[in-house]
Amino acid sequence: MVTNEQLHRLREILTPILENNAFYRQKLSEVGITHSNDIQTISDYQKLPFTTKDELSDDQVSSPPYGTNLTFPLEHYTCLHQTSGTTGSPLRWLDTRESWDWWGKCWRDIYASAGVTSTDRFMIAFSFGPFIGFWSAYHGAQQLGALTIANGGLTSEQRIRAILSNDVTVVICTPTYALRLAEVAEQNGVDLSKDSKVKVTIHAGEPGASLPATKQRIEDHWGASAYDHAGATEVGAWGVMCRPQVGVHLNEDEFICEVLDTDTGQPADEGELVITNLGRIGMPVIRYRTGDYVRLRPSPCECGSQHRLLDGGVIGRLDNVIIIRGLNVYPATIENIILQIPEVKEFAVRAYRTETLDELEIQIETTNPNPNNATTTVTSAIRDELGLRTIVKVVPHGSLPRYELKSKRFTDERNL
Repeated sequence: MVTNEQLHRLREILTPILENNAFYRQKLSEVGITHSNDIQTISDYQKLPFTTKDELSDDQVSSPPYGTNLTFPLEHYTCLHQTSGTTGSPLRWLDTRESWDWWGKCWRDIYASAGVTSTDRFMIAFSFGPFIGFWSAYHGAQQLGALTIANGGLTSEQRIRAILSNDVTVVICTPTYALRLAEVAEQNGVDLSKDSKVKVTIHAGEPGASLPATKQRIEDHWGASAYDHAGATEVGAWGVMCRPQVGVHLNEDEFICEVLDTDTGQPADEGELVITNLGRIGMPVIRYRTGDYVRLRPSPCECGSQHRLLDGGVIGRLDNVIIIRGLNVYPATIENIILQIPEVKEFAVRAYRTETLDELEIQIETTNPNPNNATTTVTSAIRDELGLRTIVKVVPHGSLPRYELKSKRFTDERNL
């Protein structure tokens, strides 16, 4: 669904892009687009070529260090970040002052939807390294005028103390790290749901906060409402969860969003999310294939927003799907099944190949005093939900890794 207002904004940003951006000038000229006025209708827009991460990566390799997807001279850019590199070589991404302020504006939309205001106190639990992560969340909080508690170099235990001593009301981090902070708090005799003043947690970086089981665990531990958000370094903060929390809205004020069938490339209710951002002239992406698999909710949201809603947020990454004995399984699906089992505290999954068969092994840390009962519970849950036979093993408490940013619970050893 592309509106006339979106096409108008696209034409506005295409004028300088076609004049100065070598990457897109060549790419668009190949399909006959040489002037912004060439895009007048939805049909015109759908003729635009897709952009892929591989293209952008290859461009930076062939024209180091930043590639040719630059609309302005380098002295116009004020921020440099890079992708996490979890699905390939990291991409370096530049922002001008204007586009960085646009990032912040998108995060203010996220805060407004979660009921967060300038009177709140923020803990953005993040290392503040080169990965863009929650840098943009921090910028949005500064624009909002909220107090933010510096914590980039702190341990998890120190962050817990800072949350308590500063009466923090909003915590922003990955869903995995929210559960890790809760675990550390419990180890130090702190019940965050009773001892802290946190009322809202906001999560990004992985699908967890839209998974019912993960979301419920976070809310139980923190005694707060957990909100999901979706975005990407090269795209922007495109996903907003509203108060009813039934999915993630597409921020269609700032992005043109399409959902395309993964086989036909035609518009669909379920498929790959393709995005054009409308506020990032300096280093834009046009019809960018995000690799996120999503499903549009057919009914309107009770919050009254006209922006379309993704049921369950991002279902999974197309490049992370695990194919086991002919069955496509998203890691998020397995996480949601396992974390519904209260006695499982942490887990890790590996796919490997024997001489005759692909296998899926799940290692769990459990509070169940009978390991056999724990393995039977997990095995049965996976079988009942997915029809998949797995190997489940109990490992000692604390032996599985914990994560501050994105979790790496899933390993496919067949591709190593």
